[in-house]
Amino acid sequence: MIAVAIDGPAGAGKSTIARQAAKTVGFLYVDTGALYRTVGLHMLRSGISPDDRQAVPAELDSGRVKIGMQFQDGEQYVLLNGENVTELIRTPEVSKASSQVSAIPQVRDFLFSLQQDLAREHNVIMDGRDIGTVVLPDAKVKIFLTASVQERAKRRCQQLREKGIFADLGEVSREIEERDYQDSHRAVAPLKAAADAIWMDTSDMTLQEAIEAVTRIVKQASGAE
Repeated sequence: MIAVAIDGPAGAGKSTIARQAAKTVGFLYVDTGALYRTVGLHMLRSGISPDDRQAVPAELDSGRVKIGMQFQDGEQYVLLNGENVTELIRTPEVSKASSQVSAIPQVRDFLFSLQQDLAREHNVIMDGRDIGTVVLPDAKVKIFLTASVQERAKRRCQQLREKGIFADLGEVSREIEERDYQDSHRAVAPLKAAADAIWMDTSDMTLQEAIEAVTRIVKQASGAE
């Protein structure tokens, strides 16, 4: 099996680029950030502060949090206790909660085996923030995708507006900067590029150009090109 790890900060386009590249090469696309978002959503629904380092692990240990993934026509769907929450986890509130729960070691342990099992069973393109450094350190291909804060904020605003969610550019920029800081300074599995990762700054690239660049790298590694 071939594993491709794509890491990078929030709003860099990892999910969209990885999803399209996976579809092109016939790999399974795994959005690990969706798993953390789902944990964050559950905590918000349960009235538990996502950064409570005692209450969050206790809730995970209670057996009340069951997270699953389904794949249909190459698309990933995330289930929370049997409910499809794929669209519900894309709000700014859940995004912030995701960053908070991801800093708790027990949350990462809770999701770790699910991610590794998928890579053992399928050719995968998996994106997140610590895939190449922690989850899949032996991945055949590691890519670190990034872009300027301003460009990432513009992209995130456009995504939210397309879903009918009002988004203020300045507020989204601040949220991205805050999440960058949280993700890169957390004690457990901080956001950083693997030593052998290929760096790709997409600030001045169109979405299609970025997809094609990643696809070329994956095809070369898998011997399809």
